[in-house]
Amino acid sequence: MSEQNNAGVLNGAELKGMENYRSLMDVFHEAVQRFADKPAFSCMGQTLTFTELDRLSADFAAWLQHETELQPGDRIAIQLPNVLQFPIAVFGALRAGLVVVNTNPLYTEREMAHQFKDSGARAILILANMASKLEKVLDRTEIKHVLVTELGDMHGFPKRFLINAVVKYVKKMVPAYSLPKAIPFRKALQIGAGKQHHEAERSLDDIAALQYTGGTTGMPKGTMLTHCNLVANMLQAGAAIGPGLEEGKEVVIAPLPVYHIYTFTVNCLFLMKSGNHSILIPNPRDLDGFVKELQKVRFSAFIGLNTLFNALCNREDFRKLDFSRLRLTISGGMALTTPTANRWKEVTGCDIAEGYGLTETSPVVSFNPVDAIQLGTIGKPVAGTAVMVTDAEGNALPLGEPGELCVKGPQVMKGYWNLDEETTKVLSDDGWFRTGDIAVLQEDGYIRIVDRKKDMILVSGFNVYPNEIEDVVAGHPGVVESAAVGVPDENSGEAVKLFVVKRDDDLDEKSLREWCKKELAGYKVPRLIEFRDELPKTNVGKVLRRQLRDEETGKPG
Repeated sequence: MSEQNNAGVLNGAELKGMENYRSLMDVFHEAVQRFADKPAFSCMGQTLTFTELDRLSADFAAWLQHETELQPGDRIAIQLPNVLQFPIAVFGALRAGLVVVNTNPLYTEREMAHQFKDSGARAILILANMASKLEKVLDRTEIKHVLVTELGDMHGFPKRFLINAVVKYVKKMVPAYSLPKAIPFRKALQIGAGKQHHEAERSLDDIAALQYTGGTTGMPKGTMLTHCNLVANMLQAGAAIGPGLEEGKEVVIAPLPVYHIYTFTVNCLFLMKSGNHSILIPNPRDLDGFVKELQKVRFSAFIGLNTLFNALCNREDFRKLDFSRLRLTISGGMALTTPTANRWKEVTGCDIAEGYGLTETSPVVSFNPVDAIQLGTIGKPVAGTAVMVTDAEGNALPLGEPGELCVKGPQVMKGYWNLDEETTKVLSDDGWFRTGDIAVLQEDGYIRIVDRKKDMILVSGFNVYPNEIEDVVAGHPGVVESAAVGVPDENSGEAVKLFVVKRDDDLDEKSLREWCKKELAGYKVPRLIEFRDELPKTNVGKVLRRQLRDEETGKPG
């Protein structure tokens, strides 16, 4: 890859402050010292101050160091929704020198087994709601230490008892499971409180997190994000978002899942560093409950994505909220549509600033300046970041010409875990990462995404890869072949549509969808299924997904 035409490269401002930190833990300790008694995270009415987060994460680190044989560099999977246990576990694991493997709670047994086995995770903290799935795959993994937590565990008595009882016995959300060697998370914290932990020595070059992303091969790949990557992206986010925030004084709504790189970096890390208060929403899909939580707090910032903004603006109870303190709204994870942005401004009085990033870039690459938002763009490169667009041969193209967006900066991943060949495909020797997105770099320094090079489907901000769906469908005895594509959807941005050639004439949509539900997380299950006699193919027999997609986007209405 060459940078032949400097006119085709956009550079962010100089990145400052990296020399102040040796690892993520330096950032954490600085925040704890500066913002001690201020609220750090709240969930379902319970709040953790920075001091409490410091103490509890130290307790967890002590348990890991004294009660397990885990060593710095070993991996621990954390499979939780947005609850207070998440930041405690993340910072406790990092203080013990472990590598965090963020795991989607919506994963099926197959997806869990792949991620745990691939990462070589030796320990896991999992919500009791998913423990029955873990029981079925545990013997296929290297996991030796299992910690189980319940939804209300960080609340005091009797609220803890009430929350957990309702979830388990009234809502019946905790399937029966048997993990005889599992340790309750609360017990681990209690044991750790009686022991002294020591801060593990980690450097900026060490891996801090394995963040799994989809790949064109269909199976998720472990993105190696170092302490340097994440510290840099926190500083970059601060420089880009900073003008819209006041340190230690903001109340920020965090409805998107913290295991996702977007919220993991922005809420769990950056907003912690800046001393701000994140309100964790465990289940934003429960819009009734979500709005009730919003009614209890006067929030000053909101971090979300297009589908959520759209859904909230359609609710009368949301439109009646007090937005007088709301000064900053950030969008990421999927493209922000102009109608949604305009509606949000009409309802809340606040503009939406859209950014862009990928798991492989920790994730923030670019962001719209809060005082100069340009709708339809993904903003300008953040500090310390260079971007260019290239042709098929990897040559830089001039400004204004569409090409593959490539990124260079300290937030670009170390590579894919145990996949050197896959890493080489996307990361050049001189540090340029190929995003797979087609973009135009504008003369005014803003970036506009115009298309996706890959066949990836983006459902409510989640990456869905056709190969994975097609592999699952191929296992059905009644299917000859299939092809999955993304089609426009006003609620989720895109929806998965599956084209199928039958082997069994009795095969119907319902039974095929049920088959998919056993193997795929809900957002990956095809929303639409169409049966055909044959699929369009190239002269060598490769299914033409693009033709199918073009047929769908070209339909009237």
